[in-house]
Order: sequence, then C-alpha cells, then structure tokens
Amino acid sequence: MSRVVLEAASRQAVEQALSAARGRARVFSSGRRCAMRMTRERIGPVRLDRPTFAGTLHIDVAAAPAEGLYIGQLMSGTLANSSEGTQRRHAPGDVFLASQPGRARSADLRDADMEVTILPLDLISQVADVAPGKAPVTFLDYTPVSPSAARAWKDACTYVRGTVLASPGASGQPLLAAGAARLLAAAALTTFPNTATASGPDAPDRRDATPATLRRAVTFIDEHAAQDITAADIAAAAYTTLRAVQLAFRRHMNTTPTAYLRRVRLDHAHRDLVAASPATTTVTAIAARWGFASPSRFSAGYRHVYGCLPGQTLRH
Repeated sequence: MSRVVLEAASRQAVEQALSAARGRARVFSSGRRCAMRMTRERIGPVRLDRPTFAGTLHIDVAAAPAEGLYIGQLMSGTLANSSEGTQRRHAPGDVFLASQPGRARSADLRDADMEVTILPLDLISQVADVAPGKAPVTFLDYTPVSPSAARAWKDACTYVRGTVLASPGASGQPLLAAGAARLLAAAALTTFPNTATASGPDAPDRRDATPATLRRAVTFIDEHAAQDITAADIAAAAYTTLRAVQLAFRRHMNTTPTAYLRRVRLDHAHRDLVAASPATTTVTAIAARWGFASPSRFSAGYRHVYGCLPGQTLRH
C-alpha cells in the first residue's frame, strides 16, 4: 500500500502528469494559476487517487483507460464532466462516475479537490460473478441510483481510506487488502446502475438454492477461511451461481455468504486470542490477520458474540 505524490506547477506539467495517469490528455488554462497535486495509493488491485487542482482548467481526455472504472467524489471546488454529448455538473459532496472505460470525456474545473477510485474491470466482474466468456459488466449511467446509494459509496471509501489504509501493518495482511478491494467493487455495483444488478435471481438460481448447495458453500468457507477467497470461489465450490448461493444463505440461514465468512474468521480470531500471550502479540495484530481492519469494529463485534472485549480474552 505504497503512497506516491505527484506535483505539477504549470499547464504543461499538469498535462504530462494527467496523460501518464489517465490516458492521453490535453489541458487548457484560462488564468495564470495552473497546478496540480495528486496523492496515489494502492490497496490490492485498486488505486486511490486524491487530485487537487489550482486554477480554472479545461481537460480533454481522448479515451479513458479501457481496463478500469473511475469513480469520483468532489470534496471542494467546482467540476463539470462531459461525455457522450451530455454535461453533468457536480457540487461538493457529489459522487459520480468520472468516465466509462475506453470513452472520451472532458472536464471543466476550478480549484477542485476530489477523491477518485480506479477499479479494475476484472475485479468488478469477479465480484459480480460474471461467468467466463460472458459479456463484462456495463454501467448504464454516470450518477448513483439514489442518495442512499451515494452515501453507501462514501461510507465504503471512508472505511477503506480512513481505516484500512491507516491500519498499522495492513500492507502485510492480504485478507485486509483483498477484502477492501472487493468491498469497493461491491459498493460500485450497488451505487451505479449496471447490467449485473438489473435483474434478480432467475428460476435456475431459485431452484439451486438448496440445503445441499448451502452445505457445500459452508464446508468450503470453513476449510478456507484463512485464505483470500471470493464470493465467486464460494459459488464455484458449491457448483452453482453466486446468486443461487446468496439465495441459499438467505433462505436457510438468514444471512449472506460474506457475513458467514466474517463470522467464521471472528471465531478463528477468538481461538488465536485464547491461545496467544499478551507478551508476544496484540489484539490489533490478530484482528488484522483475520481481515478486520478497524480495532473498534472488531471489538464491538467480538463483544456482541463472546460477551467480553478481545483484550480481556487475550489477557486471561
């Protein structure tokens, strides 16, 4: 989870930096000020950018990189994105799809500070459980489906940027990085309209949501909880689709596959706390090992299940 800082203090330098980061770009400035500062961090395959522009700029991007989806949130300043003949103006706090893969766009901005999350399309397809050989997920609009969906995206970004990235030693915990990346991909699928979520389970999915499917999925989770497993992996182990597995968990256990996986990992963390010595480890280290980035959330969930704080278990 390395952090890179890019700084550009002229129109030419901004143009060069953006072309390297986002695809071939042209930058035009209508004033003397034209500068950009961008921090860049990675968590798993996901890139988290924080570009801040000084001045009034017009930016043309010939074609956004075809392998990624760019989702932005305007923090301050003004911004208007244009693509496919439509201009969309954004106010501070707005969440928006900045560009569609492979499509040209332009932006007019003034003293704009924003967060941009770049999600690989193959990660989105994995989370959406797109079958091999099927068409990739297509996003149908540039704006969130509802205000609550926009808030969910903000919550996911706040958690990943403010909790996971800030977690000591998080870069050495593969479950944390992989889980955070999939959380952002899942949030994107629920925030913006797309072909993967346009319809619910079909008849074969409902037929396959059987106790046998559930048993296969539960066995796989129990045996592989220490590994970086995805919802698609669980569905493959159950010999059915992700939607059928999700329906089976809801129908027979009133939960979801990811919630069950989280509960199994909590149980493993509990066993590690019981067996460990406070002289050689910490609650935070054990929580991170099992994919829990936030010590406070881990403590709250642990107390809800086991009736005491994890630190008490570790000390006794």
